[in-house]
Amino acid sequence: MTDPTAVAVVIPARDEADLLPACLDSVEVAVAALRLEHPDVSARVFVALDACSDGSAQIVARRPGVTAAALQAGCVGIARATAVEAAALWAAGVSSDVLWLANTDADTVVPPHWLTTQVRLARAGHDLVVGTAQPVPADLPADVLAAWRERHSTADGHEHVHGANLAFSLEAYRAVGGYPPLPVHEDVELVMAIKRSGRSWIATGEIAVTTSGRATGRVPDGFAAFLEGLGA
Repeated sequence: MTDPTAVAVVIPARDEADLLPACLDSVEVAVAALRLEHPDVSARVFVALDACSDGSAQIVARRPGVTAAALQAGCVGIARATAVEAAALWAAGVSSDVLWLANTDADTVVPPHWLTTQVRLARAGHDLVVGTAQPVPADLPADVLAAWRERHSTADGHEHVHGANLAFSLEAYRAVGGYPPLPVHEDVELVMAIKRSGRSWIATGEIAVTTSGRATGRVPDGFAAFLEGLGA
């Protein structure tokens, strides 16, 4: 059984000043709910500021309980890994035995029960929790939104992988070598590796997040490109 003594939220950001505040607002609510239900569990947020040239760094600097990790990789796989390593150093500093890593994206809003549900699933024996993501309906034409809903399940047992809604124990992450340094699909590769390792995992529809349906994304062939393809 995985029994987290610390929870870190890790978020890669590349020029996300417009959408990052809403993301951090939602994460703050989820962290508050976690602390209320599990006052013995330490929690902190880590944002990997990857080659940012906008006001993202200033936004993070003004947020209590949020740590920035700056890099110039221009690669989401490296950015996610950088945030994880910053979180691991923090957990060691607070003498945490078991670190749980909750992953999302800077253009994403998480529900209030996002972290409490993850901790419950971890304590039920899962080392990997794969959640669902849905685009903001107002961001998409009706036909693209309909195509998305036709292709994506938000139910338990779904087959999707979204870096915007993914969580795992540090132990499971370390055992498979962590995030690969890829510009896209680093989340899929990590999930496949953890599954192959034989760790217990669950795909749940209980903690759906909402992600921007913007037409121009931050990574090649990512979420924005997929949405664009639905409307082609």
